Amino acid sequence: MSDIVGKLWGMCHTLRHDGVDYGDYIEQLTYLLFLKMADERGVALPSYAVLDANDRKRRIPCNWESLKAFSGTDLTDHYTQVLQALREAKGLLGDIFAEAMPKFSKPVSLKKVITLIDEEEWTSLDLDVKAAAFEGLLEKAASEGKKGAGQYFTPRPLIQSIVQVMKPDPLSSPEFTICDPACGTGGFLVAAYEWFMEKTKGAIPAREAPRVRKSTYYGQDLVARPRRLALMNLYLHGLEPKIGLGDTIYDPYDGVQHDLILTNPPFGTKGAGQAPARDDFTIGTSNKQLNFLQHVMTCLKPGGRAAVVLPDNCLFEDVAGSVFELLMKDCDLHTILRLPRGTFVPYANAQANVVFFRKGLATRKTWIYDCRSNISSRTKKDRPLTAEMFADFEACYGKDPDGQSKRKDQGEEGRFRAFGIDDIKERGYKLDIKWLKDEGRDDPDELGEPAELIARAVEELKAATRELEEIAKLV
Repeated sequence: MSDIVGKLWGMCHTLRHDGVDYGDYIEQLTYLLFLKMADERGVALPSYAVLDANDRKRRIPCNWESLKAFSGTDLTDHYTQVLQALREAKGLLGDIFAEAMPKFSKPVSLKKVITLIDEEEWTSLDLDVKAAAFEGLLEKAASEGKKGAGQYFTPRPLIQSIVQVMKPDPLSSPEFTICDPACGTGGFLVAAYEWFMEKTKGAIPAREAPRVRKSTYYGQDLVARPRRLALMNLYLHGLEPKIGLGDTIYDPYDGVQHDLILTNPPFGTKGAGQAPARDDFTIGTSNKQLNFLQHVMTCLKPGGRAAVVLPDNCLFEDVAGSVFELLMKDCDLHTILRLPRGTFVPYANAQANVVFFRKGLATRKTWIYDCRSNISSRTKKDRPLTAEMFADFEACYGKDPDGQSKRKDQGEEGRFRAFGIDDIKERGYKLDIKWLKDEGRDDPDELGEPAELIARAVEELKAATRELEEIAKLV
């Protein structure tokens, strides 16, 4: 995949000289990849009637082969008509291509990209290729300091590990739904569906298939491009998801509840600054991740379960204690996974965790798995995150997705320990609990990248500032 991303990135540089900027290129690339992969999967895209320059209706084939057949200005004209036709289509296709406009001014540039895409058999690659290409280009932009890489993505090994322990089975109840309220390109939803297909070997009962396809997978994202990719990814899997475009925590809550929520809310404070005016948020805070956590508590059905990725500061700053006190009274926060350093590099340098809970029963004890201490910081090339890193965590978690499997406390020398609710209360519901001595942190080579150290210091200073602001309000 890295070779393919390199080719696509090289084309991005070429197109910049033709007036196609980085963001436009990625957007056009997703349209073309969608058409190519639909062709490979045998997904028939209908032809549509559109008005030509002389206001005459003519049917436009909206498939990959038709794009390959043209060249010169005929190609750019046809591509414009294809996007127009799909933009005006009814249903999910129209939603995917909403506001789609051509950005290629030179036919030769469009032809080069089509030829480049046509050289690969995208659906034969063992990964979510459109999302991987999209993320790879964003990563390239992030490493070169280009604007637009504010989005970041959950590594596939982490997604797959979370899905493996949470077991998102639509057949477990007659109205089962799964949601990611910060879905990005749909990584959690795609992985959840792929887990289900592997479990059932693709043999879904005929009476359940329409429900699974049309009424199971939900999501929302603030940014149009990742949302479009999520719709494309799930459409190519034969699904018709309901994925909204909007601000999950600042827009009014729609009242819909779900059986399972898997999400990685955006890190950082951009776009925050004031507490959302929502009656269902008991704790007023401008911390986006803690507001996402309150949102998840609201939109879980009784008995529903969730896995939420949170940066470290969400486990220790003062207002976090109030949020987790509320959560642990209403939910069983049974497991926390401390993630390795560098999990989200290069998008974010913050250290993070995954919190697992079930709504409806108060917390009696919380198990913490330390996958960070005495583990080298992850890097994209030399020490990438792998599925093997989470194998022991999955074994310790157990087979019960509600976290109720029989577990063994490994003691002060082990990675998996249990902490009772009384102990957590004494800590003020602060859950940044550590017990292993991190030997590697004395080694200069293991201290982390300067950007990581600076980002952690900034987060701690911001947390301290927010605490002082809260105190000031009380005064």
